[in-house]
Amino acid sequence: GPQVGIADIKLPARQAGSSIMPGKVNPVIPEVVNQVAFGVIGNDLTVTMAVEAGQLELNAFEPIIFYKLFESLKTLKGAIYTLRVNCIENITANEKYLSDQVEKSVGLVTALAPHIGYEKASVIAHKALETGESVRDLVLFEGLIDANELDEILDFKKMIQPGILDEDKLL
Repeated sequence: GPQVGIADIKLPARQAGSSIMPGKVNPVIPEVVNQVAFGVIGNDLTVTMAVEAGQLELNAFEPIIFYKLFESLKTLKGAIYTLRVNCIENITANEKYLSDQVEKSVGLVTALAPHIGYEKASVIAHKALETGESVRDLVLFEGLIDANELDEILDFKKMIQPGILDEDKLL
């Protein structure tokens, strides 16, 4: 949505940061993987052209086909290993920031709609976007639901569990 996407995660620092922006961690390992992908795309073009140049069941260009195919597999394998070991395994979540974002997420009105109705949930969503107030604060201010029930409805741990939210109330 329009409220998230920056500073959600922290990449491990693998070299000195930006000369323009002190403290910035450059995503050098993902950039390396991009460069490997560019090379593989080039190899794919070579293979495509070599295949096109073959006649019927004869293809004098098989050596370059196999060479580029195996080169691509080898470099992709190395890139995946590098990405896993030097980046993915050391990515950390910015828990405080993410928690704050969840608290302020307008998407929370989705959980409220069955309790306060679509129209009221829509009004709350628009007000939250316009004012920057949290959905929780607006619902309490409007007196739509009491604090205890609201805490139960907006329990994030329940929201991420598989199944139907409040399934027992449906029967």
